[in-house]
Amino acid sequence: VTDIQNETEEKKVRLYDFRRPNKFAKDQLRTMEVIYENYSRLIASYLSGVLRSFCQAEVISVEPQTYYEFINSLPEPVVLGIIDFRPLNGSAIMEISPDIAFSIIDKLLGGPGRVIHQSKTRSFTEIEISLIEQIVNQLISLMDEPWANVITTNFKLERIETNPQFAQIMSPNETIAIITMNLSIGEIEGIINICIPHIVIEPIADQLSNKYWFSSQSEKNASNAKSDLLTKKIKKAILDIKAVIGSAQITVREFIGLQKGDVIKLNKKIGEEISLVVGGVEKFEGIIGTKNNKYAVQITKLKGGETEDE
Repeated sequence: VTDIQNETEEKKVRLYDFRRPNKFAKDQLRTMEVIYENYSRLIASYLSGVLRSFCQAEVISVEPQTYYEFINSLPEPVVLGIIDFRPLNGSAIMEISPDIAFSIIDKLLGGPGRVIHQSKTRSFTEIEISLIEQIVNQLISLMDEPWANVITTNFKLERIETNPQFAQIMSPNETIAIITMNLSIGEIEGIINICIPHIVIEPIADQLSNKYWFSSQSEKNASNAKSDLLTKKIKKAILDIKAVIGSAQITVREFIGLQKGDVIKLNKKIGEEISLVVGGVEKFEGIIGTKNNKYAVQITKLKGGETEDE
């Protein structure tokens, strides 16, 4: 009896909220976390170059919630980039906090990137929106690379909104995944949120599982290993290289009459560059000379073939 009671006590009951069904599996959220960890490094590198300031970005959390909760938690004004999630049907959202947005704008205009307290509550001007739109457009284009292990994408910026009420792109009760990243630009810190509706990525839900992810990663690693091995073997291949010191044209009559001691005048002058032919393709030009009592050619110019591969 005691054993049965102990087993009953050890069982834990997990609460389930029927108003907020969790459509995202844990491994799917984990895969998205890995994707956006890679993405955070890309945007940190990009912004550091554009703003000429040290930038850092890291993923803080990846969790599901409803779109209603997300949209009602946003400040006003805020920068919302509506993303066309091609080739999937539907849209996602990139939210950039006002601190980060105003700091980026100040940097682009030649300022130190400081954010004045009063500016956080004022609306963005048309010029400021135009500047931040260019940055958001680039940030969204960088998102294609980390998603490549799951699906080939072509994300595009649809529009910029600064009022959350104008960003009603889905039902308020729709379940979404929120990827929260902390971004620091110098001394300024803020948040970038990526909002991805479950209904948008539902067609590739299986591809976001750990099993598929690690399988695709293993295949990619194996492919890279084969490519490296092939490259090493190609580098060890033996190639014939010929030094062509010149050429001449003679008639058939002259050819038939050639004898020992005859001299054929070539089209190259003494000291003029000669051609080096590799695999039947003229690749280099050089000057003929001697080294260690043997004829040698010093390369002076690289020449390509007729095709890009050559």
